[in-house]
Amino acid sequence: MNKPIIYHIPVCPFSQRVEILLQLKGLRDAVEFRVIDVTVPRPDWLLEKTGGTTVLPVLEDEQGRILKESLVILRYFEERFAQPLIARKDPYERGVERLMIAHAERFTDTGYTMVLNTDPARTPEFREKMLDHYRWLGVFLDRHNPGGLFLFDDFGLAEVVYTPLFMRFWFLDYYEGFDIPDTAEFARVRAWKAACEAHPAAQQVTFEQIVTLYYDYAIGAGNGALPEGRKLSSFVFEPDWRDRPLPPKDKYARIATDAELGLA
Repeated sequence: MNKPIIYHIPVCPFSQRVEILLQLKGLRDAVEFRVIDVTVPRPDWLLEKTGGTTVLPVLEDEQGRILKESLVILRYFEERFAQPLIARKDPYERGVERLMIAHAERFTDTGYTMVLNTDPARTPEFREKMLDHYRWLGVFLDRHNPGGLFLFDDFGLAEVVYTPLFMRFWFLDYYEGFDIPDTAEFARVRAWKAACEAHPAAQQVTFEQIVTLYYDYAIGAGNGALPEGRKLSSFVFEPDWRDRPLPPKDKYARIATDAELGLA
């Protein structure tokens, strides 16, 4: 094996974290990315490598050794290819960075639970939980870099971790009508989010791609599951997402057919 391999799905935010980190280091071509179809059971050869777990991405190094979990994989590449360093060098600043990254799991859970929700009565509850996360992030940013844009002086490891989530949560904009209020309270976090989304190293996905492929999540069917009455998942590779219309936004009213989604 000439180079490490990442087994992934291109639209996965946790895989995009690795792509962004490698892009920042100028090493995107130092790793081979191999796509896994999540609409069918994981192949036996992959399950053998992972010990039976199905979560992606998975890293296989040149010796055939396996690592899982995106944050572990990020640290592996950060330590293996130390220059340029993306994480903070100063021990205190690295601790601050890790504190912010530790919050990302709760942020992720809330956003995905909100899009998977099929009970419109619960929408206000999830909306407030998401706003609480953005409040927390805004306060954290102001405390550690008042008047700045990123957590520190540039796009760093915290931004690598959060940017793919901001991009996936475009599905909240589209299917839930969610947006961060344009008020003074949220000005800092809105500016940070916008700068993260616009960064040149983070352009692996588009808004149209996310809302098209994640339609099934919006109607409660995650991880390639097949919704009731449908024959194809919105995550299939063919037809290509670029050849499909944008899905309907009325997720609480009905489940769109394969034909409406451009799948048939």
